[in-house]
Amino acid sequence: MEISGADDCLPVEDRLHPEWANLRLIPDGSISAAIGNTELEQVARVVMTGPTSHATRFVARPGRSWGIGLLPLGWTRLTSAAASDYADRHVDVLKEPALTRLRLLDAVFEQQGEDPARHRDRLVEALRAALGPTGQRDQEVIRLERALVDPLIHTVAELAAESGLSIRSTERLCLTAFGFPPQMLLRRQRFLRSLAQFMLDPSLKWIETLDSHYHDQAHFVRDFKRFMGMSPSEYARLPHPVLGAAAHARKAVAGEAVQVLHKPPTT
Repeated sequence: MEISGADDCLPVEDRLHPEWANLRLIPDGSISAAIGNTELEQVARVVMTGPTSHATRFVARPGRSWGIGLLPLGWTRLTSAAASDYADRHVDVLKEPALTRLRLLDAVFEQQGEDPARHRDRLVEALRAALGPTGQRDQEVIRLERALVDPLIHTVAELAAESGLSIRSTERLCLTAFGFPPQMLLRRQRFLRSLAQFMLDPSLKWIETLDSHYHDQAHFVRDFKRFMGMSPSEYARLPHPVLGAAAHARKAVAGEAVQVLHKPPTT
């Protein structure tokens, strides 16, 4: 993400919907953020945000930053911690023992004047070097994520059956790799399927975006307030200079408007 303008220009503000973990590199220290109803604070140069169930308000001043979304398998390969330990919080990568593999990313932007394409290439190289070995549960994580993004899956029992796991194993794996209990994950998926439709076409009425698993609009409004901290009408009145553009770009490149709807690899 690049915010252009003079140093004294007004910052850009937006709200990021709940999503999987994200790793962000902010060489200029130009971003402040708050998850849920916490206070805005400047985030670290190399920051990890765990999986979220609340919106993240952020304020960005002129500068360039890089963001890498981590699907659940990426979390397990790049960290040594349970995703639930980092749910709804952001931390300084350079100070977290469980994120030691990622500390090498701090050197990626030592030469500030480099071309962005060179920074990108160095970032990819560093991430490949940071990847841990494949694990015995990798395929279970992929199967569980594939079931989670299936809009026909509505209950924890269905999620477990589709994943080939017991309900207890599903609950444990959800906390370890996905950050939340399975019921919360299903509820978040349902909500974000609806929100994604509005992000792509804000002219839609909310009733036209509702996922089929919602009983009525009041049901959706309760979820909206839970996840975004405001009503749908309040959200619709706000400008979305970053997330609006990002939703269309992600849809064009990856096929989905939001990160948590991405389908995992098939193998």
